[in-house]
Amino acid sequence: MMISHRLQSLLAATAMTIFPLSLAASETALTAGQSSKGYLDAEATGRYVLTLAQGDFVRGALAGTALHLRLRDAQGKHIRQLASGQGEVQPFMFVAGDASPYTLEIRTEQSGAYRLAIEEIVPLAAQTPPTSELASPRLRALAKTLAEGGDSQGFWQEIERQGTPLIESSETVPDLDDDERLVTFLWRGARHNVRLLGGPSNDHDALQRLADSDVWFKTYRTSSSTRLSYRLAPDVPELDAPARLRRRAILATAQADPLNPRRFPAQAADRFNARSVLELPDAPSQPWVEPRADTPSGELVRHRLQSDILGNTRNIYLYRAATYRPGKEGNALLVLFDAEAYLQEVPTPTILDNMVAAGIIPPTAAILIDNPSRESRSRELPPNPDFARFLAAELMPWAREQGIYADAGLTVIAGASYGGLAATYAGFTHPELFGNVLSQSGSFWWAPGSEPGVSGGEAGWLARQFIGAPRKPLRFYLEAGRFETHRANHAGILETTRHLRDVLRALDYPVHYRDYSSGHDYYHWRGTLGTGLQLLIGIDKDAADS
Repeated sequence: MMISHRLQSLLAATAMTIFPLSLAASETALTAGQSSKGYLDAEATGRYVLTLAQGDFVRGALAGTALHLRLRDAQGKHIRQLASGQGEVQPFMFVAGDASPYTLEIRTEQSGAYRLAIEEIVPLAAQTPPTSELASPRLRALAKTLAEGGDSQGFWQEIERQGTPLIESSETVPDLDDDERLVTFLWRGARHNVRLLGGPSNDHDALQRLADSDVWFKTYRTSSSTRLSYRLAPDVPELDAPARLRRRAILATAQADPLNPRRFPAQAADRFNARSVLELPDAPSQPWVEPRADTPSGELVRHRLQSDILGNTRNIYLYRAATYRPGKEGNALLVLFDAEAYLQEVPTPTILDNMVAAGIIPPTAAILIDNPSRESRSRELPPNPDFARFLAAELMPWAREQGIYADAGLTVIAGASYGGLAATYAGFTHPELFGNVLSQSGSFWWAPGSEPGVSGGEAGWLARQFIGAPRKPLRFYLEAGRFETHRANHAGILETTRHLRDVLRALDYPVHYRDYSSGHDYYHWRGTLGTGLQLLIGIDKDAADS
């Protein structure tokens, strides 16, 4: 009989106590950390006795060829099959009931050597979750203080002085690279739980309580170029409700971090409508987002536009840079979805004022398209032929009557999330109007039948439409956050954006692609809107790409 090297080594192992077993059926007692090896003829049986307490967790392994292992109770009744002859090494585990002593019964269909090992038996009282090692040196020091009978008062005084999150570098964390930071989010004094919304994990992470203190924490190792906004939610209610509602319950208490003085937007009505800001030292600059005293302001006017195609009415905001003149050669145009967000959280008029005045982009006008409702946004922005027809047949002709238009090669259609998806679909369906697509974290996981949080159909539906169509006169700027990776039941924005990039490049489309140490976040997008515009319609595109 041929025996593999792996099996030979296992059968020859002598680190554990060895018990002899005769060729006839016999019984031998085994305990934790012991093993037995021997030889069985075909159809012979070997039996081993384990004396266990109720709740004991047993882990072991059976090595040999074509071996079967059964677990029987004190009366010899079959409880379960632990090994069924599949593979040379068959690990097994079980939890003891109240029918000890138990018998492990080995049978074989062909003669050969075997080895049975009981690797561990863990009593019920010892079955406790492991204590996670504290990555943060500062928290380790606090844990020592607490263990010695001290309190957290000095720690919180220190944190109040320096602000949150707690940030540690390679100076105090030896295994960090110079371009990494250890970031610890903190909350003081919750009763039951704390969740983090907007952190690096792309999920609603739970903070952990430090011993029985008033310190709740969650630590991440992240790039020193990270920029994000986040909220903390203490004592999130636990509901007997569908999973989606239980997940959304985080919004009932989500608020800005009380120990972080930096908030976004700065003019939020209250702490529940604000987010806190984390910007690590190597985060990309955002040079265009603040008003400049010497920069002339453009004009922004709100209009109401009724759509016969869609059967609704919405706000449309028209912007003209100070130097924009209708019909002038070289004018550029930005068409942007989610107008309220791109006026309140992304200061789009200020960005355009600054970029035009600095000579980065040509004199530019903008059409900012609002959503009549949350429901209409979810219906219209994912690829929707009626909405594309509204853009081409109603919106753009109407805007031209207002003096807002440009050649397709200098027109950028743009948006974030569903808006990035909508911009890409609009470019695909109407390249004669929109020659440039700017997508910030586009929802390219979408497929017909999808809904937010759950992918429906096969992710990357829009990428497949490009594969089957003639090449169109389009240029692209695509970006995604490195934190926007996939979750269970949901394809990631990062992965599906990279997939679209690869498809478009294979089809010979000009594509600028960027990913950043950030998430699904307007605080980040307000900086990269200018990046995309410069790369697509910048006066000096070579400088923009350097």
